[in-house]
Parts: sequence; C-alpha cells; structure tokens
Amino acid sequence: MVGVIGELLITVGVVALLYVGWQFWLGDVIIGAERNASGSALSEQWAQEPIATPTPTDEAPDPEPTASEDAAEIPVPAQPQNGVEFAVLRVPRFGADYNFPIAGGVTRWATLDPIGIGHYDSTQLPGEDGNFALAAHRLTHGGAFNNLDYLQIGDAIVVETADGWYTYRFRNLEYVQPTAIDVLDPVPQTPGVEAGEGYITLTTCSPRWTMDERLIAYGVFESFTPRSAGEPASLTEGASI
Repeated sequence: MVGVIGELLITVGVVALLYVGWQFWLGDVIIGAERNASGSALSEQWAQEPIATPTPTDEAPDPEPTASEDAAEIPVPAQPQNGVEFAVLRVPRFGADYNFPIAGGVTRWATLDPIGIGHYDSTQLPGEDGNFALAAHRLTHGGAFNNLDYLQIGDAIVVETADGWYTYRFRNLEYVQPTAIDVLDPVPQTPGVEAGEGYITLTTCSPRWTMDERLIAYGVFESFTPRSAGEPASLTEGASI
C-alpha cells in the first residue's frame, strides 16, 4: 500500500513538473510564435492598404516646412479601446521575427493574456510629446517582455502602426517597486514636468518567477518613417540575442 501511494505521489510530481515546463517554457514558445504571426499579419494588412497621395494642383508649391512644422506632421493614432489592437512592437535585438501586437489597456483578461502587450491608457501615444507606456508579461502567455533585460544602449525599439514606424532608442533599465507609478509620468519619474519630447516605457514583472518588483526599460523618440517611405533602417540594424 505504501509503495502504491509513493508511486502515485511520484506520478503527480512528474505531471506537475511537466505542466510547469509547459506553462513557463514550451507554452511560451508556442504562444509567442502565434503572437508574432498575428503581429506580422497586421503589418501585412497595413502594407496592402492604399497610401493616400496628395492631389496635384496648379498652385505654387508651399515653402519648405520648418522643423516645428515637420514635427507637427507626425501622425498620432487614435486612443485604442481596451483589447483593440492598434500597433505592433518590433525590436531587432529580440530577433527579426519579433512582431508582438499592441492593444489598448493593461487588463489581463482583455489585453495582456490574449494579445500580449498593452498600452496604459493614461499615457501618451506615439507621435505625441510625453510617455508612451506599455506593459506585458515576463513569462506565460507568450512572455512578450521576457528578454527586456537584454536590451543595450542605442537599441532600436520600433512601434509600427497603419501610418508608419516610430523609432525609439533604448536608454536604460531600472528596477522599481510595484507602487512606483511615477514611471508612467509624461517625463518618467518627474512629476509635474511638461514633456518636450517623446519617450517609450516598457514595464514587466521581476524577477522572472515572481512579481516582487517591476523591470522598466526606457527609450527616447528618434524619428517617424511614413509608410510611403518603406521600412526604416532601424528594423534591420544590430545583432539579435
């Protein structure tokens, strides 16, 4: 009898280990591949949509735009609803096939679990001065931000929308307490200061197996490439992990 109970306990232990292996490794590989395929499908959809071109007129051409006018022409996507995909995150450091979709909101049930990456709706959007802040799981459900700590200074972090590509440059990592909501400020961790440029903030749990802290990656906006100009060079530069 004791031997039978022992064998049952061993079997239960093996099953539990297999489940954990599935949940935290093989499952993430499979789900991550599905999310990347979903993001690639979005990119292909946008690429096939007709690009609006200006109607020619006989009027004299406008003077060359100033730098401030150029900045004003950067499109800003509409505020997405909770769980609605509106962009794709592409990070060359994470591999050429990294194409995770981004949706509105950061609830687990509507965005983080079924889609992958969520936008804090209290923060700014690409093309705006201020902080475009995102959240994703470190492990499970595809683990979109599993390798966040592999980023190196200057790495491209590219956000693709129907309008084109917003390129940010990674600056630094930081570990904070879960209560440190000031990382979502328009100028991260600088309450009350008006932003004069664009930032991107990527947030996830840390360490990998717990939620004791938050790992934060910051980047600074560099440029916008309209879809009519084709993919920016930032998408193919640098080595991947």
